[in-house]
Amino acid sequence: MSSVSGGTCSDGATVSDRAPLDPLFSALRDLTRWLEAEKIPYAVIGGVAVSLLSIPRVTRDVDAVVLLERERWEGFLAAGRFFGFEPRQPDSLDFARQTRVLLVRHQPSGIEVDLSFGALPFEREAIERARPTEIAGLSIRIPRPEDLVVMKAVAHRTRDLLDIAAILEANPDLDRRHVREWVEEFSRVLEMPEILGDLEAILDRYSG
Repeated sequence: MSSVSGGTCSDGATVSDRAPLDPLFSALRDLTRWLEAEKIPYAVIGGVAVSLLSIPRVTRDVDAVVLLERERWEGFLAAGRFFGFEPRQPDSLDFARQTRVLLVRHQPSGIEVDLSFGALPFEREAIERARPTEIAGLSIRIPRPEDLVVMKAVAHRTRDLLDIAAILEANPDLDRRHVREWVEEFSRVLEMPEILGDLEAILDRYSG
């Protein structure tokens, strides 16, 4: 298993203690090279982003949200092979067309990568607001704390709720109004009032 070392980050912050051959770091490096070569807007999310915005935690994979037109998906996947990425299943493109998630593996490191093709206004805004953060000389783009909290609230697994608490503790001044507005909208559209209810409980707990 791999973990991201470091602590709370702000714009331009550096996360140190990164071994050059660490598998997760290797996958992140090649992923950013792939996305930048294809000129694709993105934000690294999931456990990597949580570790950079709060306290480090163990993560086995990499998640990112990207903006890419559907007609470019096949060419994008083919280009990934030059950076060490292969589809995790024979029907990866068909699966992506059904779910908007492309499942690949970074062959040199064995790290699995889930790429979500963003389409919602929130996803586009989150990518536009993403900020560069440095890990041992590697610059990656991660969401602002508010946007990652929204993503975690909607995902709504036990791990996600724990991540929200960690992000709030490390970022007490985040824009709670922004978080509430988006989570309330998702809660209404998905007809899942528990999304908003559980978020409010955590916000109350970390009200300062």
